[in-house]
Parts: sequence; structure tokens; C-alpha cells
Amino acid sequence: MRRWLGVAETVLANHSDRLNAINIFPVPDGDTGTNLYLTAHAAASAAAECDSVDLGTVVAAGARAAMEEARGNSGTLLAVFLDAFAVPLAGQTRLTGPLLAEALHRSQIRAWSALSEPVEGTMLSVLGSAAVAAAEAAASADAAGADSNATLSRVLGDVVDAAVHAVVDTEGQLPTLHEAKVVDAGAVGLLLVLGALRAAVLGEGLAEAVLDALHGYHVQDPHIHGDQPPAEGVELMCTITLSPLDAAGLRHRLDELGESVIMSPLGTLDEDSGCVRWRVHVHVRDPEAALAEIRRVGEPERVSFTELHSDAV
Repeated sequence: MRRWLGVAETVLANHSDRLNAINIFPVPDGDTGTNLYLTAHAAASAAAECDSVDLGTVVAAGARAAMEEARGNSGTLLAVFLDAFAVPLAGQTRLTGPLLAEALHRSQIRAWSALSEPVEGTMLSVLGSAAVAAAEAAASADAAGADSNATLSRVLGDVVDAAVHAVVDTEGQLPTLHEAKVVDAGAVGLLLVLGALRAAVLGEGLAEAVLDALHGYHVQDPHIHGDQPPAEGVELMCTITLSPLDAAGLRHRLDELGESVIMSPLGTLDEDSGCVRWRVHVHVRDPEAALAEIRRVGEPERVSFTELHSDAV
């Protein structure tokens, strides 16, 4: 798992410019590649410092750091993915096909529930296709060979293949992508993360020819999102400790004030206080109004504002 997160960090660093170039959803601000890389860097650094042999412990350490340092929609969803992925691996020292299938299934559920308005044609579609492929491949193995390396290899292969097809399909799932003739940047980023997992486990990465074949992603393609409307507003992110009920109320109010609302718990419920730490992400026109709503229910920490700007020319 440490090797996986390290490979993912490197791959996302190498592809950040290309991912930024095709970033037009949910806003054309050209930073998906950067956000994914910085989030993966936080995860990889934390995992590298964790000396446990427990797979779940290592990934959870990376996930916590990723959640605290998450950047943008894509980075926040990557952190949510890792946090959920770690749960079935707790207490395990070896990855198997069934464990991978369970981890992807849990990640799919968490990612969809974190978003107020989940949309097909994004990272969610890739994660959904990967989870289904993993479950089918793991279920097809006989009982005696379910935990074998051969089954893990087959599951990983099917996961990456399904992810590639899901990325290709994103162009037809969102009108903005279809009009620009590109695939979704976040979806490609998750494909790279899944390809990094296969590379870390099997030494078989994602061929560059596959990536160059993705619509709009060829390394020589110029400014894909040049004709898109400019991004406006501010991305607000923070961490806050709330009860699940207060968190639900805050999500509702943020939905009214802005869009791209993502709320995901950091850790588990504290039995004494009945509260959980939450990572909050929202795009708003009036960040002070949104921050005031957040402060009505608790004291936010690690508050950050990022102007949503378009790099289109």
C-alpha cells in the first residue's frame, strides 16, 4: 500500500499538466491535476511514515493526511476514496481479490454519499465501474483460489479495463464534455490511481498508448477548455466537529448557498460527545455568508478560500 500511494503520487505529478488542460467540470479552472497530485502527495508522505504491516492502518494514515490536505473536488473525492478503501483492509497483511472488491465497493458507497448532488460522467462513474468489475471477477473465482495471486491479478486487470471504458464513456455522459470533445479530468485521475495500484502489485502499469487514445488527452492537444464559460466564485474548505444531525443541517444550508458540496467524516463517531470531525467543501459566490452558516453550528478549523478562475484563453 505504501508503494501504491507512492506510485500514484508520481503518476499524478507526471500527468498533472495534461489533467489540468482538460479540466472543465464542474468548473473550468484548470487545476484538477494539481489538486489530485497535492492530495496524493499528502497521502503518500503519511503512508511512508507509517511503519505498520497492517494494510488498513497504512492506507488509513494516508487517507487522514489526504483528507486534511485535500484540494478541490477531485482531491476531496480521492481522500474519501482512500478513507473508505482502508476499512476492509484493517487487520490484513496481504491484499486479495475479494478484499480489493470489498474495498472498492465501500469506496463507491462513501463517494456517492459524500456528494450532495452526485453526477455520472465523473470520478464516480469510474469508481462504480471498477467496483462492479472487481466484484464480478472475485465472485468468478472458485473457493479454493479466491485468495490466490492469480485471482488478485485477474481482479486488478478487470478493474483497470473497466475504468478505461468508464473514462471513455464520460465524454457522452456530460454535455460540457461532449461539446468540448474531452473526457473528464477527475475520471482520468482516478484511472491513473487504479493503474498505479496494479503497477504496485503486479508491476504492470497503464500503457501511455491507452492514455493518448483518450479524447482530448493526447499530450500535443492545446487548451481544450478555451471556449468554456469562465469559472466564478470561491472554493471554501474547512474541517469542523459536528453531530451527524448538525452535519445534515449544514449540508442542506450549503446546498442552498452554493454547489459542489462535499461533506465526509474524518474518523468515527465519538461516543462521549456524539460528534464526528467533518471535511467540508463547497463552491459559493459569497464565502463569508457560507462561513457564517458554518460558524452557526461549530468552530471551523483549517479554513481555506480559493478563487475559482478559468485559465482559458
